[in-house]
Amino acid sequence: MPDTEWQAKVKGLLKAELKRRNVSYRDLAEKLQAMGIDETERNIANKISRGGFTAVFLVQCLEAIGAKELRLT
Repeated sequence: MPDTEWQAKVKGLLKAELKRRNVSYRDLAEKLQAMGIDETERNIANKISRGGFTAVFLVQCLEAIGAKELRLT
């Protein structure tokens, strides 16, 4: 699978987790700020839109929204 497909998959996974918890990008930015991670709503939207974010960013987001598990399907 090409990298662009992997990026689309990861983007979809994160967006699905945010949607399941009814967390907006603004909410996520606030939760990350509370953890000491400086991300704006705009930065988050751009990163997720591109799909080319780091594993660190993914885990930070999942931690911020309280995700304990990640569905890969």
